[in-house]
Amino acid sequence: MISEAVVEALQRFVPRENISLQEPMAGHTTFRIGGPADCFLQLENAEQLKNLRRYLGMAGVPFFVLGNGSNLLVNDSGYRGVILQIGQKMSNIAVEGCRIVAQAGATMAQVARAAMEHGLSGLEFASGIPGTVGGGVVMNAGAYGGEMSQVVTQVNVVSREGEIMELDNGTMEFAYRSSVIRNSPFTVTEVTFCLEPGDRDAIRNRMEELAASRREKQPLEYPSAGSTFKRPEGHFAGKLIMEAGFKGFQIGGARVSEKHCGFIVNAGNATAKDVKAVIAEIQAQVKERFRVELEPEIVMLD
Repeated sequence: MISEAVVEALQRFVPRENISLQEPMAGHTTFRIGGPADCFLQLENAEQLKNLRRYLGMAGVPFFVLGNGSNLLVNDSGYRGVILQIGQKMSNIAVEGCRIVAQAGATMAQVARAAMEHGLSGLEFASGIPGTVGGGVVMNAGAYGGEMSQVVTQVNVVSREGEIMELDNGTMEFAYRSSVIRNSPFTVTEVTFCLEPGDRDAIRNRMEELAASRREKQPLEYPSAGSTFKRPEGHFAGKLIMEAGFKGFQIGGARVSEKHCGFIVNAGNATAKDVKAVIAEIQAQVKERFRVELEPEIVMLD
């Protein structure tokens, strides 16, 4: 539990109205799963993040930086520490010629829409990705042949020591669903995109085509964290899961989608324990039958 002294100290860095205690995390993840966090803070700017990271590090208080919660499974018991949310209060988007500068809390869909409205092409693939720009750049999010590494030129981050740094595309070391930030103590605050001029109607039409494809192929009618597993080399996770007989497989409220076996959905009051049990069953059977190890793409927060 977070002590009263820590809560009082946090109020030096963010307004009291931005601080919630024992906040249910189910309301902050697209899985709609997760117990209460000891303390939940909504950040407004990079300066707050810088000061909070420095303080929490010195005080030895565990913390986790949250975006839209679209790739996250929070434990049923919640989180014993501080959640720092970079969301709506840090979501400004500025368009400068062919460049878009977006704060990390802006959603991928919002930035894609801004690009379309200004006749800029290159972010159509991102229009249906549910996460934030910050989370998207960390995991090099992608879909339909596009990914963040193709359009990102600069990423502003805050280091463990509270230092603000600028990383260029090469420094980001983008790889499949990964970047240098994935396993480092950096937190993204702002992302700069470089796009190409395009026809606004053609861009809009392409976004609508991709949206229709998602509705047809993905279980958008249920809460989920998107693709559960990374794509194993030489295979497709969803195909392996289906061939292993897991289509519609369910434990508690967690079910393997009948529409796309690469998704585990919350079919009703699922718990993190349910989801983890389904993941474990799939991993064991796929490894036994196909000698392929499936690695979860979702982040598990205990």
